[in-house]
Amino acid sequence: MGMSTLRNVRYRGMASCVPKTKVSNLDVAPHLKQERERLTRNIGIFERRICPRWQCFSDLAFIATEKLLADLAWQREEIDALIVVTQSPDYLIPATAIILQDRLGLSHATIAFDVNLGCSGYPFALHLLGSMIAAGTIKKGLVLVGDRSASEHEPLFSDAGTATALEYDPAAPPMMFDLNSDGSGYRAIILPVGGHREPPSFQHFIPTKDENGIWRTPYDLQLDGTAVLSFSTQRVPPAVKRLMEYAGATADSVDYFLFHQANRMINETIRKKLALPPEKVPSTLHDFGNTSGASIPVTMTARIREPLEAGPKRLVMSGFGIGLSWGTALVDIDGARFPEMIEA
Repeated sequence: MGMSTLRNVRYRGMASCVPKTKVSNLDVAPHLKQERERLTRNIGIFERRICPRWQCFSDLAFIATEKLLADLAWQREEIDALIVVTQSPDYLIPATAIILQDRLGLSHATIAFDVNLGCSGYPFALHLLGSMIAAGTIKKGLVLVGDRSASEHEPLFSDAGTATALEYDPAAPPMMFDLNSDGSGYRAIILPVGGHREPPSFQHFIPTKDENGIWRTPYDLQLDGTAVLSFSTQRVPPAVKRLMEYAGATADSVDYFLFHQANRMINETIRKKLALPPEKVPSTLHDFGNTSGASIPVTMTARIREPLEAGPKRLVMSGFGIGLSWGTALVDIDGARFPEMIEA
């Protein structure tokens, strides 16, 4: 798509919700302890949040939305659009956004639809809703971003749901974006079974033990770590630089750089390539893990909520991963509401 600028769009607030249940990455069988300790140090993820069996991503997003609407004092009939960005829908059909439109008590005139996007989802979500507002189509809207992707045994992923509010405001500073995709790398992060290309059948649910002693099935997510590392560290730093040049911004003029929380090795490599000081690059990997598309807003809530509420802040947000896709946004925030982290 290249660079783009959205005008008349105000970032009004954001809320994050995570499950109450915590899982330690070091809680494994004794014979796996040494290998898991080494892995945990490398990825930087020591604790994760995981939903109980009955809880869906939409439950977390619903709670976050209810809190955000209360803090903003928005009336439900005022909301013109509800966009859900997730790869963890309640059902294959219908769209989760349609279900949440009713559950939240929004007007039948509310535009509601889903977007199937993961780790890069937050910048894309802001641009999508922001474009509708900038075009004059709607005045107030919500984007709900997150996933339920955690399991007890794998050490990377964590669950979260977030809600972000955008509003039409002619006095708002411009938002700037650089959004990209490269489908040639789609197999780097893939759930190969379950769609029409390979429908599920009985044999897909028979687990086998991998080289680390973990039981897996063909229905589990497949991740090519080497390919993801190469993609992330090669594509993200130049994209951030391009957007900052386009915006006429410097590292000194940006208060915080918020990156998708992939793992410590990837994120530290990106930070060092951009020569950014650690204090400008908050991280939630240690205690929240990789929360997919929710990782940028979760980091905002968990690490910089008070500074964001205290006064004007300029943020660079960069999401990258599944697709392959990567998106960067430069957003100025002033007067927005950021409730404390919700546990549910």
